[in-house]
Amino acid sequence: MIENYPERFEVILKRMAERVPGVKNVIAKTSDDGRILLRFQDSNFTDPFVSTYVSDGTIKMFTYLLLLNDPERHTLLCVEEPENHLYPELLGGLIEEFRQYSVSDDGNDYGQVFISTHSPDLLEGVRLEELYCMGKGDDSYTTIQRAIDNDQIRALVAGGDSLGYLWNHDLLIK
Repeated sequence: MIENYPERFEVILKRMAERVPGVKNVIAKTSDDGRILLRFQDSNFTDPFVSTYVSDGTIKMFTYLLLLNDPERHTLLCVEEPENHLYPELLGGLIEEFRQYSVSDDGNDYGQVFISTHSPDLLEGVRLEELYCMGKGDDSYTTIQRAIDNDQIRALVAGGDSLGYLWNHDLLIK
């Protein structure tokens, strides 16, 4: 990414600084044996940290930003529990990044992003029409229902309840 798309990498660095307080720069260096080493520059320290000394959440956010800014986008992107290791306040921005990934540069739908989650905090950034709920039917088979097709859920959201609140109160899965 750094070598082939330096302008995209600069966008990633800017978003990284917005998402992870303190991260000022990410430096990639090729080692003598050909490995790429990442060093994260924190604004509070003189020397950058090798990636093994930064948090899992920092690495995870950086990885998502790399994936979501890859010029070779996928028509289907599946992500399992992106909320793991991330602060809840970062999830709204991440959901918006995933949402933008599914739209082409000309504004048309590009593909699909499928996210599985158990996080009410992540659901706070999801729109009702984007949510599908999975549950276990009476026959023990998995059921899938669009949240917007459920009259009760639609009415509760119209009345001001958030999807995270509905999840916390077991109202999304029947």
